[in-house]
Amino acid sequence: MALSPIDRRILAALQADGRMTIQALADRVGLSASPCLRRIRQMEEAGIIAGYSATVDQKAVGLPVSVFVQIKLERQRAQELDAFGAAIARWPEVMECYLMTGQFDFLLRVVCADLAAYEQFLRSKLTQVAGVASIESSFSLGQVKYSRVLPL
Repeated sequence: MALSPIDRRILAALQADGRMTIQALADRVGLSASPCLRRIRQMEEAGIIAGYSATVDQKAVGLPVSVFVQIKLERQRAQELDAFGAAIARWPEVMECYLMTGQFDFLLRVVCADLAAYEQFLRSKLTQVAGVASIESSFSLGQVKYSRVLPL
């Protein structure tokens, strides 16, 4: 689906405020409510709008620690990459996981309550995955920028 300028304005507005009413959104982008809703449904069906969620402050819910974990596998064959991906997909502590080029195979962002909780995650989950050759953890000292808003 090719995005029109109006579609891009709709997406920008929804990223800024996903709870906006259809009428308020339509007013903001210069459409009536029905065509605006139709465009939203088309973007949902095309997979451009992947879902809706609330952004929760991790510190406010008792998960102030972010750990960036670099994983190197023993082998980089598709089977091992898929097996690792399937294992970490089940763990709620892993907020993001990227297959990487370069020195490491995966980069994870893990959230936890404290150092002891991360140690428990490391011991009971991450080190139990077959085929992991090395794990390097870096603890975030503070967040400089965080955004879920794409630059449309």
